[in-house]
Amino acid sequence: MSMEDEHGVGGKKWMQKAVKPANKGKLRAKLGAKPGKPIPEKKLEKAAHSKNPKLKKEAVLAETFRKEHKKK
Repeated sequence: MSMEDEHGVGGKKWMQKAVKPANKGKLRAKLGAKPGKPIPEKKLEKAAHSKNPKLKKEAVLAETFRKEHKKK
């Protein structure tokens, strides 16, 4: 067994194992997006340029996941 397999990084779904949402739905609530609908791209873009470092980091990560989801 390699080191990657031990830590859950070397499989097909490595990103799901690497990133666990601690506060599911918090970004959606902060941005005022409706539950059950995708967060609008304009709201994510605006949050990605926020002065709040935590909000900025969450928004950038959400944009990254959106791009990864579209690739498949």
